[in-house]
Amino acid sequence: MTDSNKSNRPRFHSGQGARPFRKGSGKPAPRRPGLPPEGPVLLYGLHTVEAAFANKDRKRLKLFATENAQRRLAERGVTIDVPVEPTMPKALDRMVTKDAVHQGMILEADPLPAYGVEHLKGARLVLALDQVTDPHNVGAILRSAVALDADAVVTTERHAPEEGSVLAKSASGALDMIKHVRVKNMARFVKDMKDQGFGCIALDSDGPSSLEDTAFTDKTVLVLGSEGKGVRQGVRESCGLTARLDMPGEIRSLNVSNAAVLSLYVARMKMGL
Repeated sequence: MTDSNKSNRPRFHSGQGARPFRKGSGKPAPRRPGLPPEGPVLLYGLHTVEAAFANKDRKRLKLFATENAQRRLAERGVTIDVPVEPTMPKALDRMVTKDAVHQGMILEADPLPAYGVEHLKGARLVLALDQVTDPHNVGAILRSAVALDADAVVTTERHAPEEGSVLAKSASGALDMIKHVRVKNMARFVKDMKDQGFGCIALDSDGPSSLEDTAFTDKTVLVLGSEGKGVRQGVRESCGLTARLDMPGEIRSLNVSNAAVLSLYVARMKMGL
């Protein structure tokens, strides 16, 4: 199809997510709150697309790419297992939001499966985000969690970014490299994890002790909250332990994505991972 023939070009919002099918029923499972009701997502950028092709849990549908982008993927050993539509850069620009850096490639794919607590079996280090809503922050946190070898990132179903182009691009491939678990109630999730032997620590700038001086168990959930509100009171109470990140400078608190990096690093040191 040439650039001028747009009749078959997908018409959907780049943040849309398809509904996964319920096993054995032939019908879509209930939609996760926070996701639009139907439609695939558009994943763009070299690292994001490469990771999506490497993820066995990602159902890929179609690749729109320039010839140069196809060569770059081939040079990186990516096996393209979907139909490819050669597409000019200007046509790719029209498929995504303004200023999106697609690097000559856009992958149409279904959203990832709705991972749940059952996917945390065997986990030792889990990062939970209590109503962190900015997709750029959550994407950066996903990337840091992969870099520091966390087992999963947990968010709430509501008041958290939907899976979509912005989150995927901000994560730079990490969305397809770590389990992103969504839970209905963060306080209940913390209680369930404590019942499974996890130590749960809420990060708070007014915590009674520093994270370095906090006792860790061999399985840990770190809970970070949104900037401004922080971890909600009910979630802090469920954790039982509250700790702070001591900053030597005049500013006491960090952006949540930076706090996530530091807290994961401290946790790994304390847990001997």
